[in-house]
Amino acid sequence: MAENEITALATIENFAPAVLDGEAMMEELGGLELTFDRVKIPSGGGLAFEIPLDDDEVDTVKEIVGVIVDHHRVNAYWPAAFSGQGQPPACSSMDGKTGIAAPDADVAWSGRTQACAECPLNQWGSDESGGGGKACKNMVRIYIVREGDVFPLMLTLPPTSIRNWANYLAKRVLAKGLRPHQVVTRIGLKREQSRGGIAYSQATFKLVGVLPQDAQDKMAAYSQSIKRVTRGLSITSEDYE
Repeated sequence: MAENEITALATIENFAPAVLDGEAMMEELGGLELTFDRVKIPSGGGLAFEIPLDDDEVDTVKEIVGVIVDHHRVNAYWPAAFSGQGQPPACSSMDGKTGIAAPDADVAWSGRTQACAECPLNQWGSDESGGGGKACKNMVRIYIVREGDVFPLMLTLPPTSIRNWANYLAKRVLAKGLRPHQVVTRIGLKREQSRGGIAYSQATFKLVGVLPQDAQDKMAAYSQSIKRVTRGLSITSEDYE
């Protein structure tokens, strides 16, 4: 990508996430478990996100604008009897490549690992409900820091939103010689309909502009630090409910 094509993008001069010193943060936490506020894709074709606030309140917004400091694939398998009451998955993968089954999991590789690409539960048509999908849920976790925030929001994309994310990442960011932590991204929602006529919500992504160089440098350092936390967070039923 030519330099003039990159500079032609709008520079977001007034966007300033309140980024902490990443190394100092990791030193002070000293191995303590850190969680992030979760934002979910609404059900039933809803067009608004619910951002958790203090005292169990939520803020309803139509879009989330910020800097994506980490993203990674995750896979998780819950048996057909999964009731959505906080159970951990029987098998999970933090990189979408290698699954690790719980010792008592009802799978052939119980207590061991399995390559996701070869796993029978990660093939189309393996869904126990007979819908033609995969029994294993392929998802993407995104961590986005909004202006004025110190910690990122955690958004888990369901399978129906992953293609939009992949196209945005490849065509709108990487193709311009950029990385997600160098730009401001707007995440919105649109209503889609399944083949069976069921309405569902799908995440959309738009490149707002590029951060100035000093902000890019700060976000690059923050991104490297925060990954030491985000990549260690266990998958729970909240990721897919």
